[in-house]
Order: sequence, then structure tokens, then C-alpha cells
Amino acid sequence: MSALLDVIIPVFLIIGFGYCTVWARLFSIDTIDGLMKFSQNFAIPVLLFNAIAKVDLVNIFDLNLFFSFYVGAMAGFLIGFFGSHYLFNRSLEDSVAIGFCCLFSNTVMLGLPITERAYGEDALQHNFAIVSIHAPFCYFLGITVMELVKSSEKSISKKSVVILKAMFSNALVVGIILGFLVNICGIILAESIQASIDMITAVALPAALFGMGGVLYQYRPAGDIGPIIMICTISLLIHPAIVWLTGSNLELTDMQLRSAVITAAMAPGINTYVFANMYGKAKRVASTGVLLSTALSIGTVWLWLYLLA
Repeated sequence: MSALLDVIIPVFLIIGFGYCTVWARLFSIDTIDGLMKFSQNFAIPVLLFNAIAKVDLVNIFDLNLFFSFYVGAMAGFLIGFFGSHYLFNRSLEDSVAIGFCCLFSNTVMLGLPITERAYGEDALQHNFAIVSIHAPFCYFLGITVMELVKSSEKSISKKSVVILKAMFSNALVVGIILGFLVNICGIILAESIQASIDMITAVALPAALFGMGGVLYQYRPAGDIGPIIMICTISLLIHPAIVWLTGSNLELTDMQLRSAVITAAMAPGINTYVFANMYGKAKRVASTGVLLSTALSIGTVWLWLYLLA
């Protein structure tokens, strides 16, 4: 019960406050959209830049950790893609968008604050290792498969340009790359610059959680119930279960395993709807999947925290 009250509820209360302010019309949708643009395009990229720039790359970058998490993520994408196409008769393009929902966990807005509250700040180093390649990996996979199943009018070279442009125009990816450059090159930032970065990182997650609540209010439950239940099941149960089994067999440390499993157990991120909207495919399923899985994750994350205790 303490995990629910001390770890999960505080995080979801902030999301709930954001939801209620839009519901009560205290904040307009335009205001929330502006807050989310600040969070996703500036504050969180700065947070990731700061974390990657300071982290000990040699000690936290563990191939077993990456394999454990991303074999689960890849399995989630494949199950979602083929399940959507063959079980629910969705088009290939719809199936890619639905598979992306099963692939892209909310590693930052939910994964970081819940892990920190559950296991302390030291545990976040493994979260940051996972996050450092999360957006590049997921977007590369999703965009590549989507471009391949779309019309074959474009040549491979043109499709490659589309993929790379979409990858490197993403603010999260830019922040991560810059963080790696500063870390690898041993660049020491001026104290005034670092102080400003620290101030921004302090508000990044609370602002993102609050904005996320406001955005979720805009998602009206709609879409096929079958694919939505599949998204929730894969994201909240199957992905973390695969990570736990794989990580245990690869003998991850307790701290690594906890970070990997809890990160995998997060609901799909809002970027899954952004991806679906970008291609105009399975938008209702994606939006409802994010809304429902985020609500259900209050219970499922509690379960995973109990199992990992």
C-alpha cells in the first residue's frame, strides 16, 4: 500500500490536476498545448541533455540492460503489428501505428518520476541509459516500417531522407545527441549556463505531467475495443514481463532490473498519438490507448513494484 500512496499517487495526482484544470476550463486547450510544447520541445530535451552530459557512460551502458529492455519493446511492436493486421483486420499502415503504441513506453514523463520515488535518484542512471536510445530506436523502427509499407512510389534513397529528417528534427533526439557530445568531449559548461540548465530541469517533469493531464482530457474514448485492449495488455503486462524474464536470465543487478522493468511497464507515451497523427492512421485507437492504459497503469505499476520489492 505504501508504494501506491508514496510512489504512484503523487505522480498521477499531478496528471489529475492538469486534467481537472482543462475540464473546469481554468486552463484552455491552447494553454495546455503551449505548456506541452515547452515541456516536450525544450524542457525535457534539456533534462535529457543534462543527464546524458553528466552520466558515467562506461559504467551505465550495459549491453545486457539494452538487450533486456529492447527485446521486450521489439516483441511488443511485432505482436501489436501482426495482431492488429491478422486478428483485427486493420490495414498495414494502421497496424504500424498500433504497433508503435505497443513499442513506445512513456519512459520520461512517467518512468523517471516513478522510478525516482520508488528507488531513489541513483536508480535513474539506468533509466537515462535506456532513455538515451529510446526515442531514436523507436522512431527509427516506426518510421522505417511505415515508410516501407506505404506506397512504393518513393525510392529507397528518398525514403531514407524522410526517415533521417524525421529522426533528427525530433527535439528529444537532438538533446540526447548534444548530451553525448558534451560528455564524450569532456566539455565543462560555465557555471551560469549550468545553473540555468538546472533550473529548467527542475520544472521539466512536473510541467510535463501537468500538461499530460490536460492533453489526456482531449482524448475522447473511441475506436475499436480489440486493438485498444491489446495495446494495454502488451504495454502494461507483456513488455515488462519479457524484460523481467530476459533481465533475470542475463543476471542484471537489482537496480538495473528494477529500472528496466518499471520503465517497460509504463503506459504508451503521448508521442504514440503524435506518430499516428503524423501519418493519419489509427488516431482514435492511439488516443484511446494512451488514455486507458495511463489510467490502468496506476494498478499495474503497483503490481510490478510489489513483485520487484
